[in-house]
Amino acid sequence: MLIGEFLYSIDWLPVVIAGAIFVTCYAFIISEKINRAIVAICGAVLLVMLGIVDLHVAYTQHIHWATIFLLLGMMILVAIATKSGIIQYAAIKAAQSAKGDPFKILVRLAVLTAVGSAFIDNVTMVLLIAPITIAIARTMNVSPIPYLITQILICNIGGAATLVGDPPNIMIGTAAGISFNDFLIHLTPIIVILMVLTIFIAKRYFAKSLYIEKEDQARLMEIVARDAIRDSKLAKKSIFVFALTLLGFFTHQYLHIEPATIALFGAALLMLLSAKDIGTEEVFHGVEWITIFFFAGLFVLVGGLVDVGIIPQLATWMLEATGGDVGLTAMILLWGAGIASGFVDNIPLVATMIPMVQDMIIQLDLSYVDSKTLWWALALGACLGGNGTLIASSANLIVAQIAAREGTPISFISFLKISVPVTLITLAIASVYVYIFFVTLGLS
Repeated sequence: MLIGEFLYSIDWLPVVIAGAIFVTCYAFIISEKINRAIVAICGAVLLVMLGIVDLHVAYTQHIHWATIFLLLGMMILVAIATKSGIIQYAAIKAAQSAKGDPFKILVRLAVLTAVGSAFIDNVTMVLLIAPITIAIARTMNVSPIPYLITQILICNIGGAATLVGDPPNIMIGTAAGISFNDFLIHLTPIIVILMVLTIFIAKRYFAKSLYIEKEDQARLMEIVARDAIRDSKLAKKSIFVFALTLLGFFTHQYLHIEPATIALFGAALLMLLSAKDIGTEEVFHGVEWITIFFFAGLFVLVGGLVDVGIIPQLATWMLEATGGDVGLTAMILLWGAGIASGFVDNIPLVATMIPMVQDMIIQLDLSYVDSKTLWWALALGACLGGNGTLIASSANLIVAQIAAREGTPISFISFLKISVPVTLITLAIASVYVYIFFVTLGLS
């Protein structure tokens, strides 16, 4: 008798094994003692070996290839564009356009971070902007902490604005068939409001730190921003292809082309155009393969929970608790994802919740409008909750690591003093927004 057949001969055994493997992997992922990609792949392989998940089903149904290809395409685009120095140039010009005014610099760097995080992976964005921010702060002879913390907060909020801004959105958009324009129409307006509010809170909180001497202002203005551009030809090619890719995202639903295809086309085109400027191997070294393999393994881990019936049962229990009320279910999803994201990475959290939401939609036989209400609630909760603590998202940890390496550490408690109010306020406003526009008015 095969291992899988033996396990399924005992009704409860597959459930216990799948649940134990998932919880164990999740614990290791949270602890960060072992690389999360290794943990996810090992867990996925173990599920297949034990017969809990069929290999063919794993790579044809459980692994969301559209999500992975969309991530891969955007990573290649960013890897090439980064080599040109265009992001660094934009950061310096943004600071200089403020004429050395500390608050205006904070606003401009925050806006640049928000726009960048809406179209570039959050981790990549902070890796680019944080070192430049520290350099600018040192030039002005001020502490970089207010600027870095504001960028963390804005990065997590700004990433919620578009389909490609944050991995959870990519996962949700792919699973629910939500287009790039849908995210722009339904989430961008509230995200812009939340970003303005967050900047205002940051201004009030860091008011005493936003001061600069006149001689330090002059030193900032003396920096030659153009020196940040390492390859002007590559910068122009990157801007052209990025613009073309964004145009593809805006029109993909009318062209009947998947966002993943658009991203891969942009990546392939930029690689072709920059073949003489940058080595192909160097481009692929810039891809975050750890993230790609982590996603693949994670999808199989969650697929195991679906196959043994754990996810459907959780969905049933939640619907029983809410009485099938769409508004109450949406609020629980938003706040549940928001609070949980403050303590665990929102990527595995959303990967776990997506099949649960799908099962809720099936059990309640929801209309297109009502089903999207649940998806918007999950997206907002997961992204906004990333501001909860310093360990809530990978972007937060990376900024903290860069700051510590540069001798200006961000303490866990000092971050909480501003992050908790911002998280609670943004989640509350997002709840009102979801309830009014999606639950009450039925905006689709």
